[in-house]
Amino acid sequence: MRLVRTNLVKKQAEENIHPLLEALFRNVPSGLGSKGKTKVQTQEEFDNVLKLGARWAVEHGFGTEQDLKHLEEEGCIKVADPKYVSPEAKKRGMPQLGSLGSGNHFLEIQYVEKIFDKKVAKAFGLEEGQVTLMIHTGSRGIGHQVCSDYIREMEKAYPDIIAKLPDRELIYAPAGSDIAERYLKAMSAAANFAWCNRQMILHWSRQAFEEALGKSWEDLDMQVVYDVAHNLAKVEEHKIDGKLRKVYVHRKGATRSFGPGRPEIPSDYRSVGQPVLIPGSMGTASYVLVGSETAMEKTFGSTAHGAGRMMSRGEAIRSYRADTIVKELGDRGIIIKAASKMGIVEEAPGAYKDIDEVARVSHEAGIGNLVARLKPIGVVKG
Repeated sequence: MRLVRTNLVKKQAEENIHPLLEALFRNVPSGLGSKGKTKVQTQEEFDNVLKLGARWAVEHGFGTEQDLKHLEEEGCIKVADPKYVSPEAKKRGMPQLGSLGSGNHFLEIQYVEKIFDKKVAKAFGLEEGQVTLMIHTGSRGIGHQVCSDYIREMEKAYPDIIAKLPDRELIYAPAGSDIAERYLKAMSAAANFAWCNRQMILHWSRQAFEEALGKSWEDLDMQVVYDVAHNLAKVEEHKIDGKLRKVYVHRKGATRSFGPGRPEIPSDYRSVGQPVLIPGSMGTASYVLVGSETAMEKTFGSTAHGAGRMMSRGEAIRSYRADTIVKELGDRGIIIKAASKMGIVEEAPGAYKDIDEVARVSHEAGIGNLVARLKPIGVVKG
């Protein structure tokens, strides 16, 4: 997830929403099987993407050093090693670099509808009525293939573990084992791909705003608020039984929610805590929360990563019609531009849990505190 702020206000976005969405749709490749505009020509160069993450993008003209400061891990996990990524995974990833993809991935023009915590919102550069851009996409096919490759390898290596599990897909490799170490390095490489991917999409999104509004992105103050992963395992240091220990933290269906003071948080946010981005489904609100000390104590600095599905994609296809969804959202002032009607139906708002309830529960549990509620104006779907 990546959130970008602007100095636009809601009315300006509404008045220009159609040219903005057209420009975003034109500039950022999206949809099932979408391929990036920038072709990485050699395997060696693609390995550099997997090693350097978002820094590779910045070094090739996609953004600025300032962008990197507001990314989790500054957009690069150092332990990543491309040699542990299979040729098949690289083959899937190379043509997809710089593309949005399909499913629940999106580009969304939003506005800050409500501020819950003025102090923290000010630290994040957010205020009521302000227009933001949210980017949701990940490691595309390379991440999926890395996972599949290592699951198969673990199944072969540890049949005794599988015998004890309710589902063989829950297979794991013991910490410290050769497979576990290789998998962590390969997964980190896929995460670096994702950060590079979002950095390139940010660059083209800035260009889209420039084209639609006739102003430079700098004049529009299109700055990264934060970028955080929400399906990732990393080695982190946490206090357990009063002692600091290094542990594997696997946030699956979760996102990081570090409280104030952690050195991993950008220096300008460190006194308040890490921004937490919780996206809604198409047509519903999204939230900005802030990490907390309670999260550090109770959940290893983690909270929910989004609404989560209530309905399978197949059930959504049987239950909704694209034209009806587009009209209903249009009547509420939300414009959709999608690569396919199927993408609209699969991601119907009714197929997801109530994002307001998810955010409320996180806040009341103290593991991610409410900062701002963002409402969509226009959505680009893969």
